[in-house]
Amino acid sequence: MYTSIYTNNAPVLLTELANTPEMKRLIDIGMHCGCDCANLPIYHQVRYHYTRYMHSIGVANIVWNFTQDIKQAVAGLFHDISTPAFAHTIDFLNGDHLNQESTEEKTVHFIENSKEIMSLLKKHGIRVEDICDYQKYPIADNHTPMLSADRLEYTLGNGYIIYNEDLGEIQDIYNNLTVTKNENDIDELCFKSLSTTKKFVAISLRNSYLYVTDEERLVMQYLADIIQLAIGTNVLLFDDLFTTESNVISKLKCSNETSKLWDTYTKISAVSISDSKKPDIYCVNIPAKKRYIDPLVLTDTSPKRISSIDNATKNKINEFLNLDFDKWISIT
Repeated sequence: MYTSIYTNNAPVLLTELANTPEMKRLIDIGMHCGCDCANLPIYHQVRYHYTRYMHSIGVANIVWNFTQDIKQAVAGLFHDISTPAFAHTIDFLNGDHLNQESTEEKTVHFIENSKEIMSLLKKHGIRVEDICDYQKYPIADNHTPMLSADRLEYTLGNGYIIYNEDLGEIQDIYNNLTVTKNENDIDELCFKSLSTTKKFVAISLRNSYLYVTDEERLVMQYLADIIQLAIGTNVLLFDDLFTTESNVISKLKCSNETSKLWDTYTKISAVSISDSKKPDIYCVNIPAKKRYIDPLVLTDTSPKRISSIDNATKNKINEFLNLDFDKWISIT
């Protein structure tokens, strides 16, 4: 698995925790929120299915590599343990798609209700409160547009899996990182060279645009609406979302109405745009969370955000941030 590039000395405990049923559930939870279940062309070229399990192991390995702190690494491993089927699509269901935080509430529940996890934590003298919130560890997570292990992993992961970047290039980008104090005197991952920073930002901005495309916004809302209907008609229970995507899809197919909608969903390959709502067809107007990274790079004086020293990168970031989502999107 490509995540092995992140460290060559991960503690055995991380492997043991990754092999618990609660973590292995994430093998059947995708990183792309169900968008790759539709027929969008970008997902036709992927190397393989990118899962929350791969991502979580990658984040844990990155955190360990840069901190050598087992509590921080375990927090990184568990950061997606409560992710529901179709991940941030459920934020659309919960009306939280601009923050994308509504699915993080069950982390402690998943940890404390696992006999295997609790036994391993007790054996190693680790308290739940030390590993249930990775946001307390700045290398694991921090606020946009800073670079964290979480953002680093899905950027490099998509670079390799979706955009078919060479694994050697991905590793070169990773090996160019160090830890420094940022402008707020907080630890943050930082690149050593400007050229490597530019390569990373190029991949990162591809992700930024991918996450807000008209196609992705429409299919996530469409899938959220299918799930809302399924819950409202007792085809699904809300708790079913915290099983696996295969299980949820299977239940959707058990109802004639939701089965037809799911079949339509899997065939969506393109969308159309208009200034006004089209009657009698599925048509939505959806804003989007603009995720981007403005990483630090070492300079002769002090670490600087790349946007503060490279105008071309600054302009590219601003162009993304100025995207206008005030449009109506419908299925072609």
